[in-house]
Amino acid sequence: MTRSMTLLSITIFAAFMSVACVAHASEPNFVIIFADDQGYGDLSCFGSETIATPNVDRLAKEGRKFTSFMVASPVCTPSRAALLTGCYPKRVGMHQHVLFPTSTKGLHPDEHTIADHLKSQGYATACFGKWHLGHHPEVLPTSNGFDTYLGIPYSNDMNHPDNKGKPQGGFAGMDILWNDPESTLTKWKTPLIEDEKIIELPVDQRTVTRRYTQKAIDFIKEHRNESFFVYLPHSMPHIPLYVPDDVRDPNPMNAYTNTIEHIDAEVGRLLNTLDELKLTDNTYVIYTTDNGPWLQFKHHGGSAGPLREGKGTTFEGGQRVPCLIRGPGIPAGTVCHELTGTIDILPTIAAITGKPLPTKNKIDGIEVSDLWMGKTDHSPRSEFLHYTSQGNLEGLRQGKWKLLVKKPRQRRNQKNAAAVKPQTQTLLFDLSRDIGEQSNLAEQHPDVVIRLQQRMQELDNEITQNSRVPWMKSKNQAADQDAN
Repeated sequence: MTRSMTLLSITIFAAFMSVACVAHASEPNFVIIFADDQGYGDLSCFGSETIATPNVDRLAKEGRKFTSFMVASPVCTPSRAALLTGCYPKRVGMHQHVLFPTSTKGLHPDEHTIADHLKSQGYATACFGKWHLGHHPEVLPTSNGFDTYLGIPYSNDMNHPDNKGKPQGGFAGMDILWNDPESTLTKWKTPLIEDEKIIELPVDQRTVTRRYTQKAIDFIKEHRNESFFVYLPHSMPHIPLYVPDDVRDPNPMNAYTNTIEHIDAEVGRLLNTLDELKLTDNTYVIYTTDNGPWLQFKHHGGSAGPLREGKGTTFEGGQRVPCLIRGPGIPAGTVCHELTGTIDILPTIAAITGKPLPTKNKIDGIEVSDLWMGKTDHSPRSEFLHYTSQGNLEGLRQGKWKLLVKKPRQRRNQKNAAAVKPQTQTLLFDLSRDIGEQSNLAEQHPDVVIRLQQRMQELDNEITQNSRVPWMKSKNQAADQDAN
């Protein structure tokens, strides 16, 4: 081969690679910011008059605000499983409350997550923050589609390895911890994991929000010339609340406000990075939260705004959450009041990227890209099941109607249990007129109650019959872990 032919070949190859890189980089990026226990009323753009969130509000101005956005569970673990898999938690065996440091199960690696789907298309994928879908190496983010991980494997009020030795709880206990910032190192044994190994014990919770964000920024910079997916599930504002010393308000009455405003500042850093790298126009940014506010912690918990109740309940305050989406094709400054939720994110991302989801495992999410883009006034999602924090079927929303059938809780060692028998509550609300769920219309509309009861049981029966098992640690794995 002559020298001229060699130079020509190199030139053609370089041109081909340049075109290939440009084509690859033109695929949209995705960033999901997932707060923990943040309420519907805790953002300025959702009506808060006490918390300033100018950076998150920017997403509302430059993107679309969703006011009827649902999570599939009112507590952490099942809600996160639903987001990543597009399934009701019961379908993937992750519906029975939250995981603890002593738990022996996790999200099965055979499930197809958002990260799996984007990684299969050549995306760089990363998770920085709270995982809470199993702390064992076999089920950490690196086994569920993510190239890299840094974060707390479960809630930040849990201790390695057996969840023992925790400080006093309740809002009074939270005041004590807030007044003692060093308590993050002296009162807790919460681990920080990088990929599959604990690298910090206890983690300094004062800095995790900032460190998660910095890792996300570094990852975006590293992969600026390729497509990327960043999942940024913050540990805060789940209690105990901590912020860096340089932004801390010493008054514990302001702890929650201080924490949300710190998260907002970190969101601003990430958005500014996208601007500086000229990636804003090609990146979808989704901001939402895993469930409603933990109201029992008072000024260490958030607000559900106009909604009833909060975390742990199937009322709107427990499962309707703020959501903001900005990205290519999404009309700026618009509001969507139609029903959708986290379980619809996976199929919608699949539609946007043009690669169909695998058909092996059925999911419950619906593709709603036209709703995101403002091309339709009606959501493809017409109904939504409500499961309790323990995974029990409790209700169904269909159109404007929401039915809740609340069975009495069985309490152990209850005195005179036979004398007073609690009754099942049947609650029917017209959410188009009563977002606060104050007027029970069950007696006025018995036909609607019967129809919704039948439908929710029908949907739940299908999920139950076709549910898949979670990953479970075997006896051999437990023995190996004990030996190490």
